[in-house]
Amino acid sequence: MSDAFADPDVIRRLLNESGTWAFVGLGDNPAREVHNQARLLQQRGKRIIPVHPAAREVLGERSYASLAEIPDAGSVDVVGVYRRAEHAGAVVDEAIAAGAKAVWLPLQVIDEAAARRARDAGLDVVMDRCPAVEWALRR
Repeated sequence: MSDAFADPDVIRRLLNESGTWAFVGLGDNPAREVHNQARLLQQRGKRIIPVHPAAREVLGERSYASLAEIPDAGSVDVVGVYRRAEHAGAVVDEAIAAGAKAVWLPLQVIDEAAARRARDAGLDVVMDRCPAVEWALRR
């Protein structure tokens, strides 16, 4: 994979200027990496919205079964796609339909076709990057 979806300016903007992150795959299991990433961004002032069909509340925030169920989903700045790569495309398509502004596919979640669809739809895209690592690199 090229760095086509790892633009430092986009990464910096998403980390610094975004307010609301929806984390698809964020359930109530604190041992999962998505839990760590959501907690980190929450501690840095981001509003997090858990998206998981089995969770009711995570990190003190109400959880939704899908992006489509989030009231005013268009106010979501970034959708973190914490699903296996084979499911990432469907989540990206849901983010586009919901009116999200950006998608972030973390390390080893790579779907270049989905990333291109998101970019073509006007969303910012970051792929195969860790928010915590990128945050640390910019501090």
